[in-house]
Amino acid sequence: MDMMTLWHLTGWEFAVLAFAALLVGFSKTAVSGANTVSLALFAAVLPARASTGVLLPILIAGDVLAVLTYRRHAHWPTLWRLFPAVAAGVVVGTFFLMWADDEAVGTSIGAILLLMAAVTVWRRRAADRAAQAAVDAEGDPGERSGRSGPEEITSRAGRIKARSYGVLGGFTTMVANAGGPVMSLYLLSAGFRKLGFLGTSAFFFLIVNTSKVPFSVGLGLIDAESLLLDAALVLFVVPGALLGKWAVSRINQRLFERLVIAATVVGGVQLLVR
Repeated sequence: MDMMTLWHLTGWEFAVLAFAALLVGFSKTAVSGANTVSLALFAAVLPARASTGVLLPILIAGDVLAVLTYRRHAHWPTLWRLFPAVAAGVVVGTFFLMWADDEAVGTSIGAILLLMAAVTVWRRRAADRAAQAAVDAEGDPGERSGRSGPEEITSRAGRIKARSYGVLGGFTTMVANAGGPVMSLYLLSAGFRKLGFLGTSAFFFLIVNTSKVPFSVGLGLIDAESLLLDAALVLFVVPGALLGKWAVSRINQRLFERLVIAATVVGGVQLLVR
């Protein structure tokens, strides 16, 4: 693999990767989307293609911790609805990586990050408008019913929506490990509240990221050198996950999302101009 090994990293470079690994753990148990910052940090320190292979086992470690924390809140009908389309997106992403060079992957990651930042801003504003409309009409319907899971989407439009998000999520997660914002948008638009959102996304990304391992090995993105670096970084995922579990009910969500969006934009621009 064309990458720096653990022994070639400077102290500052390792510190940046360690902080990125901590953010992965935090995002998996608290605020989905924080790992887009991790993606930008990994791609800034390591070659773009190699960074996706190093980051994948770190993400899987975070997924395992998230499943252990929120396993009781997963909504499996939604997962089964998404998986076929996600599989198609992963295959498309794999073919893209077969011919894309480091510059193309870096540009793609940067563009995906900027797109996901825009999607996140749009999602938040749409959710704010919808929540305000619900309060103006009859109060918070989620609070009245106690609903913590999604509304069923069985219409033709709902199936098309699930397939579209699934393909885009599979492609972005394979090419750049950046499927989180896509799936976050889908789960929120489907009506998930906090615990259902975290439990469903935990199982979703554990299954999807694990399924990507053979493709990444075949493409040479994961090898002995990358796994050695992962072994040193995975230790930082655990405190991040514990911090996320503690903060999930205390964090100022709006401020944190603004920080994540700003960092994502900076990272995306940096990758595009590098």
